[in-house]
Amino acid sequence: MACTSTRPSPELPSAAGGAMDAAEQQARLAALEEENCKLRRINAALIERVESSASRRDDSYAAFQHSVVLAEQVRERTDALNQAMAELKASNRLLSDARLRAETAHQHLIDAIESISDAFVLFDRDQRIVLFNSRFKSFWARTRARIGAGTRLSEIRRLADSTGLIVEEHRGSDDNVLYRLHDGRWVQVSERPTREGGLVILYTDITEVKQSETARREQAIAQKSRLLQRAVDNLSQGVAMVSAEGILELWNHRFLELCGLAPVEAHRSFASVMADSELPLLTPDTRDANGRPIREMEQRLYNGRVLEVRTHPLPTGGFVNTFTDITERYRHAEALAESERWIRLITDHVPALIAYLSADLVYEFTNKVYEEWYRWPRGSMLGQSLREVHSEEHWLRLEPYVERALNGESLSFEVTETNHNGQERCMLRSYVPNRLANGEVVGIFVLIRDITERRRTAEALHQAYQNLEQRVRERTTELTALNSQLRREIDERAQMELRLREAKFEAEKANLSKTKFLAAVSHDLLQPLNAARLFTSALLEQRSQTCNLALVRNVSNSLEDVENLLGTLVDISKLDAGVIKPDIASFAVGELLDNLAVEYRQIATSEGLQLDFVPSSALVRSDLQLLARILRNLLSNAIRYTPQGRILLGCRRRRQSLWIEVRDTGVGIPRDKLGEIFQEFKRGEVVREKQDRGLGLGLAIVEKIARMLGHRIHVSSELGKGSLFAVEVPLARRVPRQKPERSEPEAVLERLNGARIWVLDNDAAICAGMRTLLEGWGCQVTTALSEEDLARQVENFHADADLLIADYHLDNGCNGVDAVATINARRSTPLPALMITANYSNELKQQMRELGHTLMHKPVRPMKLKTAMSHLLER
Repeated sequence: MACTSTRPSPELPSAAGGAMDAAEQQARLAALEEENCKLRRINAALIERVESSASRRDDSYAAFQHSVVLAEQVRERTDALNQAMAELKASNRLLSDARLRAETAHQHLIDAIESISDAFVLFDRDQRIVLFNSRFKSFWARTRARIGAGTRLSEIRRLADSTGLIVEEHRGSDDNVLYRLHDGRWVQVSERPTREGGLVILYTDITEVKQSETARREQAIAQKSRLLQRAVDNLSQGVAMVSAEGILELWNHRFLELCGLAPVEAHRSFASVMADSELPLLTPDTRDANGRPIREMEQRLYNGRVLEVRTHPLPTGGFVNTFTDITERYRHAEALAESERWIRLITDHVPALIAYLSADLVYEFTNKVYEEWYRWPRGSMLGQSLREVHSEEHWLRLEPYVERALNGESLSFEVTETNHNGQERCMLRSYVPNRLANGEVVGIFVLIRDITERRRTAEALHQAYQNLEQRVRERTTELTALNSQLRREIDERAQMELRLREAKFEAEKANLSKTKFLAAVSHDLLQPLNAARLFTSALLEQRSQTCNLALVRNVSNSLEDVENLLGTLVDISKLDAGVIKPDIASFAVGELLDNLAVEYRQIATSEGLQLDFVPSSALVRSDLQLLARILRNLLSNAIRYTPQGRILLGCRRRRQSLWIEVRDTGVGIPRDKLGEIFQEFKRGEVVREKQDRGLGLGLAIVEKIARMLGHRIHVSSELGKGSLFAVEVPLARRVPRQKPERSEPEAVLERLNGARIWVLDNDAAICAGMRTLLEGWGCQVTTALSEEDLARQVENFHADADLLIADYHLDNGCNGVDAVATINARRSTPLPALMITANYSNELKQQMRELGHTLMHKPVRPMKLKTAMSHLLER
């Protein structure tokens, strides 16, 4: 017997499941009908099979039984199909109701959109129009453009441009755009995206708002114009504002009054208006006979009045002229000049020296007697300093009294001076401070009287008194003896006081002489050390002689110690004598700190320490060389007193200054010793195992240089944990000229190799040491003791050369600057010059800077010399 399989009927949606849409229900109905047809065909086939197999009697009952089962299954499926048909009809009714409600909601949406006062348009996710109201359609009424459902947004924008619908466009904040249409209306466009990816655009008519804003703006401008005219009319000066086209735009009644003009019409040419006045025309383009622009002038009118006319160009073109009546000020100036003439006439005939000094000790007034006494031409003392007028010795005598007068004390004292005839005269000087209302002293009145005759008269009276006293002593022996004893005691005290004063004066004079002597002989002291340094450096460069390398290095170290000691003493003497003057300029502190970090990192590493460095890009105002000396002393001090750990070099910005700090983890300084560390010859406990050959002058030099530069030194320390030294340097705003980058050692040697160098120095040892050192670097060296000697060796300066190294101090009163000028004058191509000197004056630095020469101070360090020569050869 054949088996038949029945497929389960698809599940029908329940009534609680809700209504399906029409397409889904139709598909479900078609599937059920197809299933029903299949079942009927199967039923017919089975019945036909049973009938055809009647001859098989054994299976007749089974076939009958099977047909009954199939008939039951057909009946069940037919019932299920009828139930599905009933549910389908119910769903169709629900779908009809839903469609009706949707149509109603769609009509309500159309009515709502139509009731909006703004133009409305809705786009789908493909930027096509889905819906819009009549106000949007009204925009296109006067154009031939066809706008409807399905029109793309890009097409609408193209039509707006091509049809001339939009005349002007303005983009505002929050993505809002304003358009001015061809009919004069203003529309604000707002765009909002929908959740389905579409776009809603609203066009709001803001024509009335724009018109009201324009009206308010015009009213505000008119109000401001009235206020400006009212303010100008109330000025005491005459004001005339001229446009870039030369038209008089704004003026006041004071302008017409001062210029003697009748009321003028608006929008007249300023040149034609001034043509009716006796004043000349002044504009920013007016120039004098030398072609320089004239910005102000004074003009005397026929009625005696004096006017000051100024012109002020405006950034937008045009200019403003002001007219000020300065008649009273002019008369006051004339009266003041007349008073000054009378004062000078009176003081010139007073038998006393009269002068006035400013707070900077600069002469601002001297009478005729004062100038004749000091043998100065008439009026040439004005603007001169008190130090320039008097000798150094005389200034030292006057300085204490001048300081007291500047501190507000009125005083008189006697000094001995020599007149133009060589006679010594006793002069009584009186200093009276000139105080302001707040007590500030802004100058000193000086009155000097010759009291020589009065002193002689006093001495004669004293002598007469002595004679009279002698006669009295003859009559009164006892009184005479007593008076004689008292006089001897007084005389002894006076002589003792005089000897003490003389001893003090001689000591001060000797100290000053010593200081000046040390400062003056610094060049002679450093010359042999410089030569020895060059020799030892040249020997160190010769790596082949390894047997003598240790000995040479010891000699070099010893010379370096002597050099440092003498250099320190020379620096102290120069600072005390005032020889070193700071050369203040703006520069980037980063390059200085980079060089110091590289230099002292190697020193710290050799001592088993770690030196950390924090770069800085700040600009400061200071003396580069002196600031470098301060930081070198602080870094050397930190290394000397740090047994282990690290040292930090960095900067901190504090308001208008930069703190350059050196921190260490050394032994620290006791609190009771912080006030002594800057004293000369004061040293802490050295922690290095090697012998310390310092003099304890490093921090003393730091304090003196910082005081000279006007920088403050800050110190903080904790015993056993370390110290902090900081230099407070003012920040600068101007960007300095960029310096060339430092060359690498290999590049430096490559530039020096084969370079032709001329050396001019009056010391044979220096020449020999320089030749040995430079030839060790691969240079071709020509040395000479004088300019004539060099000329004989190099074909009267016409031979080929790359660099000239000259000493500043030469024989027979010559100097290196003049020698370089003479040598370059005879050459077709001038040589770059490197000047070596022990002169630290700012005048020489400025002269070298103006001439474009490079300046190096003795003693010369080989690495610094090598770098400087490389830069000059590269340039």
